Amino acid sequence: MSQFIVLNEVQVDEIRKLARDKRQSLSIVGEMPIANDIFTILEQLDIKLLEYPIQSEGDSPAFSAAIMYTEENGGELAFIGLNTADYFDKQLFAIAHELFHYYTKSGSHLSRLDEDENSLIEAKANRFAAEFLFPEVALRSIILNEFKTSKLGKLTEKTILRFIVRLQCTWWLPYHSLVKRLHEIGTISEEQYRNLYSIDERNLDAEYGRMGIAINEEVFRKLNTKTNTIGTSMKDIEIIVRNFEDGLINEDKLADTLSLFNKSPDDFGYRVIVTEEDEEEFDAFFSGRKSDED
Repeated sequence: MSQFIVLNEVQVDEIRKLARDKRQSLSIVGEMPIANDIFTILEQLDIKLLEYPIQSEGDSPAFSAAIMYTEENGGELAFIGLNTADYFDKQLFAIAHELFHYYTKSGSHLSRLDEDENSLIEAKANRFAAEFLFPEVALRSIILNEFKTSKLGKLTEKTILRFIVRLQCTWWLPYHSLVKRLHEIGTISEEQYRNLYSIDERNLDAEYGRMGIAINEEVFRKLNTKTNTIGTSMKDIEIIVRNFEDGLINEDKLADTLSLFNKSPDDFGYRVIVTEEDEEEFDAFFSGRKSDED
């Protein structure tokens, strides 16, 4: 089983308050799920999203997400690069993880969300992502309302698995993140945690996978899909096109930029000659060859 850094009570409380404050600043009502709305949150924060699939090379895990900054007209622009070669639920978690670095001004950062947390700041970022997406107060309330107790030690594993499936399909967190959260708040025992964590949650023909399909097939399949998307928000695509129309970028730059997202000027009514500008800097950052890793 993977090793995790255990945060102390003060650190956990600070992260809980940060997540609560940021949810409130985004006008997220109460303890409502964020789920797929995290992409809208990026737009609210004016963080540019770049989606690109980067496959693993050898034993080195591909990056999960990266946050970068650039200067423009005396101001700072933030970008999050998202590896869409990963499962969709982990993509959402990776974005929330990078938001911790954004909010705490950690600077440019590249994360590899394998199962290990190899530094204190990564452990904090993971805890923030979990708290931001699924506040502890909401989790505890759901458990108490359903089971009339905060301890699930007497429940069968199948009952707990069905409960986790329903949580996952409502809150859109990865399975392992939910199991870890139940353990962190003392709801399940160490033995239950080890047994639940060892389950292959991605096998849709196994017990947990079949439960997920039966309970909410559409959402469960989506969360367990590697989307391999290439793109950015259409709002940002519109900015790129308008920059060309306003003479801020030339035809070559328009074509090169749109090509990063599998689009062309033709898609927007413009016919330009595409030059052979390379994309090495873009690919180098996302493959980890150029990064400011913590």
